[in-house]
Amino acid sequence: MTDYYEILGVSKDATKDEIKSAFRKMARKYHPDVNKAPDAEEKFKELGKAYEVLMDDNKRATYDRFGEEGLQNQGYSSQGPFANGFGDLNDIFESFFEGFGGFGGSRRVDPNAPTRGENLRLDIEIEFEEAMFGVEKDVKIDHLETCPSCKGTGAKAGSQPVTCPTCGGRGQVQQTTQTILGSFAQIVTCPKCHGKGKIISDPCPDCKGQGRKEVEKTLNVKIPKGVDTGSKMRLSGEGDAGSNGGPSGDLYIIIHVKPSKYFHRDGMNIYTKLDVTPSQAVLGDEIEIKTIDGERKISIPTGLQSGDRVTIKGAGAPSVSNPSMRGDHIVIVNVKTPTHISNEERRLYESLYELETGRVKKQSVKEKIKGAFK
Repeated sequence: MTDYYEILGVSKDATKDEIKSAFRKMARKYHPDVNKAPDAEEKFKELGKAYEVLMDDNKRATYDRFGEEGLQNQGYSSQGPFANGFGDLNDIFESFFEGFGGFGGSRRVDPNAPTRGENLRLDIEIEFEEAMFGVEKDVKIDHLETCPSCKGTGAKAGSQPVTCPTCGGRGQVQQTTQTILGSFAQIVTCPKCHGKGKIISDPCPDCKGQGRKEVEKTLNVKIPKGVDTGSKMRLSGEGDAGSNGGPSGDLYIIIHVKPSKYFHRDGMNIYTKLDVTPSQAVLGDEIEIKTIDGERKISIPTGLQSGDRVTIKGAGAPSVSNPSMRGDHIVIVNVKTPTHISNEERRLYESLYELETGRVKKQSVKEKIKGAFK
């Protein structure tokens, strides 16, 4: 048999204040907005049933003597106050206990107070080279600006909004609801002004009474050197206009850099690959390569192995915060074995083979046939 006292975690001689306190605590624990366990909803409904019974003297007396079956026999509903659903946890506390300090009880917000506009986001794609050296871009945005015709009031020129007579400009009204637990007062949005606190009888034709209108605007954006994919820029005040004289939001520009076919970037370092011949790897060489600053000669040391690196200091990507500071350009060298060689090259390789191994290189059948037709 269900034990309502056990559900609330109180003794059988608990006072109403103790029951209220226990319900607050348990409701915070099991309300489905807070607790995502599969059985949280059922437990919350049981809490409501227990609270409803134990807070009513007649129901409690019947329950203490005959249990749930006795309540049903007496004609009392056994569904509980949340059988058909339940609202926001704060609304429950507000209705049951006239606010719940510390949890976020009702707090009236002045609907006519200045409100900051929304921030906006714009994604821009740029070339790899533009990210290295910086670039200026003209971009178009759609944002809300204060209507110039009504100067943000929403009322047609020559008229003004009037204070809502229903809520007195508060944007909220008190509504009394009859429930099985009694009458409860609840603060709701004013149905007349929809929470604005003012009524516009003659709306501005340009913004339809909104006080703001959507405008397309072109901005010149200076993208600094060294940005990378994910870099963020903030343009203060270029977001949506605020309401009631509030400041505008900001525009956040998110950079996306197109990948380069030749360069690979990792932080401030830039990497490229370079194929060299076996002879270049053995003897060393000077080779001209492409860097972000243009063509540049690098020295390949003698005895270089595949995977070795040649570093060009200070030739990498610049730092966004300090453009004079740059990373390195790192060349990853690959010793490439030729697959097609001339007869002269073959003779040289055969001679080198004999020197290295002390053996004469035997020709394959394919090589013999090929030589016979020459």
